[in-house]
Amino acid sequence: MKIETLAIHAGNHGDLTSGAVVPPLILSTTFERANDGSLVEGRDIYTRASNPNRRALEEKLAALEGGSEAIAFASGQAATMSIFHALGAGSHIILPDDIYYNTKVIIDNLYANFGLTCTEVDMTDLSAIKRAIKKNTKLIWIETPSNPSLKITDIQAVVKIAKAKDILVACDNTWATSFFTRPFDFGVDIIMHSTTKYFGGHSDILGGCVILPALPASDGGVLGVAIRTFQSVGGAVPSPFDCWLLNRSLSTYAIRMPVHAKNAMKLAVFLENQPQIEKVNYPGLKSNQYHRIAKKQMIGADGVPCFGGMMSILVKGGEKQALALASNLKIFKHATSLGGVESLIEHRYSVEGLHSKSPENLLRISVGIENIIDLIADFEQAFK
Repeated sequence: MKIETLAIHAGNHGDLTSGAVVPPLILSTTFERANDGSLVEGRDIYTRASNPNRRALEEKLAALEGGSEAIAFASGQAATMSIFHALGAGSHIILPDDIYYNTKVIIDNLYANFGLTCTEVDMTDLSAIKRAIKKNTKLIWIETPSNPSLKITDIQAVVKIAKAKDILVACDNTWATSFFTRPFDFGVDIIMHSTTKYFGGHSDILGGCVILPALPASDGGVLGVAIRTFQSVGGAVPSPFDCWLLNRSLSTYAIRMPVHAKNAMKLAVFLENQPQIEKVNYPGLKSNQYHRIAKKQMIGADGVPCFGGMMSILVKGGEKQALALASNLKIFKHATSLGGVESLIEHRYSVEGLHSKSPENLLRISVGIENIIDLIADFEQAFK
């Protein structure tokens, strides 16, 4: 089935008892056994371990990425943490130098006593990746487009380097999503999503997931078992309502994503020609240094290159002018997060704090699905 159909029907088994077309929300934390005390086949036991709404969601998430199994979490951070934890104590990870800053915070703060270490490299520089590999390197973490500068990593090239050294590759596919990039097609071992973002799509659900490929795992499935155990035993699980709501939101996922991308492309072209803007980071622009690689691996559902709804801009005049521009916008809300139907803009340096590597004049933009004429007009009035 195509992605538009999967987004609606995968994991949706209705309700056999009532005949309801929409799966019911099941809030119960516990489930009755048979009269003799034995477990009923196909029935859940306790919601921390599994729940009907979570199982339905996981089936849909796996289908959207072409994977064999999805493991849902209470947040994207919890999903990321499950992967790092599964690697084991003393493991070394290679991270992009331009990355969602809290990914590295997990290693530096939460796993400092676990012996987990990392090396940050420019993931677009293949020689830098090779130099960063150590004897205890267990994982190369890809984030493409990167957050917030939208660097595009050549996934296939990184996988080739990793496989030669028997190293796993994980891809944070939150920004591109399965609608524009299919990491399993390029050989990655693990996909992570903050489902809070485009999968949720309405800025009202917190969640994350890890998805494993359909092909037999190179480690015999050990990593998947460890991640699933982290979920169920550790208890970092989404509520039944969040699972139900996310499943519902995904029904419009394939309709929302092309609009995000179409609007972003038009806004990027407009901003690139404004004298107040120093640079537009958007891989869909032909002037962008990553455009060629993006065309190869960012493909829309219709088979045409499509570059997503995220961008960032560098504003002339430094931090003061960047903050002033964000404050002057009316439709774009100055707020954290991304991927919702509404357009957001954020000064990342302010959020990330003193250790931020984001340029002080950078604004990250999540382009929503409003009318593009209104979005461009909003910037026009803000520039004045």
